[in-house]
Amino acid sequence: MAITDISAYAHLTESDVEALGYELDQIRRDVESSRGERDARYIRRAIRAQRGLEFAGRAMLFGGKSRTAWVAGTAILSVAKIIENMELGHNISHGQWDWMNDPEIHSTTWEWDMTGPSAHWKRAHNYSHHTYTNIVGMDDDVGFGILRMTRDEPWRPRNLFQPVANIVLAATFEWGIALHDLGLQKVTEEVPQEELLSKPNREFLRKATRQVAKDAVIFPALSGPLWKRTLKANLTANLVRNLWAYAVIFCGHFPDGAEKFTTEHFESETKAQWYLRQMLGSANVDAGPVMAFMTGNLSYQIEHHLFPDLPSNRYAEIAERVRLLCDKYDLPYTTGPLVTQYLLAFRTIHKLALPDRFLRRTSDDAPETSSERKFAALSDTVEKLRIDPDTGQRRGLRSALRDAKVALREKKARVG
Repeated sequence: MAITDISAYAHLTESDVEALGYELDQIRRDVESSRGERDARYIRRAIRAQRGLEFAGRAMLFGGKSRTAWVAGTAILSVAKIIENMELGHNISHGQWDWMNDPEIHSTTWEWDMTGPSAHWKRAHNYSHHTYTNIVGMDDDVGFGILRMTRDEPWRPRNLFQPVANIVLAATFEWGIALHDLGLQKVTEEVPQEELLSKPNREFLRKATRQVAKDAVIFPALSGPLWKRTLKANLTANLVRNLWAYAVIFCGHFPDGAEKFTTEHFESETKAQWYLRQMLGSANVDAGPVMAFMTGNLSYQIEHHLFPDLPSNRYAEIAERVRLLCDKYDLPYTTGPLVTQYLLAFRTIHKLALPDRFLRRTSDDAPETSSERKFAALSDTVEKLRIDPDTGQRRGLRSALRDAKVALREKKARVG
């Protein structure tokens, strides 16, 4: 099963978990107290850059008739849509810039360039996902109700088709998220799913209609005789944006090392254990400044899950301090190249499409998810938190995972 006792899994005592939580609280206080004009300039420049790119892309599509102009205009428009989605829409809707008290850059007023209403997304994502991150049965973002991403979820015959469902989800990601959020909004408002004229349905229909009209009617019509080229460019840019957003989200939530948790753990969870769950349930992507910007700084997914409402431009400096804490408490800091992280998630999608009887590992020791039971047979080498007598270093989960890998290799060698 998934992790039930996070302190035991992390090989930390309760006092150590609370100490870790205090140090993370201090990081939050430091960033909150230092927010200022530098951060405000960052987000305003990002907005201007995004709008400038969109204008340039559309101008190239309207004014150029060559294939080169179409490719360049579509590429620029795709980048503009990615920035609007990842760095602006996602982060502004998280309330990262509410402290500025700017009505234009505020979570209550920003409406992003996506099919679903921002209000639906904020309820489903900001609250449900970030509160219940990776808790099986409580976080609906674990597979988005479409994919089986952990062995703690029972296999169903429909899972055989999830490799195909994954492709469809990636290509239509904005629609998948919008419908996912719509369903949760209906549950929140206690509205029957089949009620066609419900308030959530009307809100969704209004937003979706505006999006489709903008991309499929208004901008193509403004292009005159070039309307087909503009329509194709809009659809292509949306597809590129969808694929990129999908890849970034899956790389941050589903590679090996992004653990799952049980409802039993949540029932008695402290704030410090919530922090620890965010650290162990998320994964980063190795990225430089440009790549980080294009991911909406979600290449720092661990830091985002720890502090979802702090300005995204501060995640890089926060990451340095979080890494030091991981070293101090001997905790893993899961990160890797984007291609590697996605391939790990891709492998899990295809592997868990099969019934459990075809899988060798269990939900306690599988590479894509594990629990404290992973270490049950290694009690002689993986004890509770201790100090290494040779190095004087703290020994925790990172050392335990390393010891477990060695023990598994030795076991395979003996069996072989």
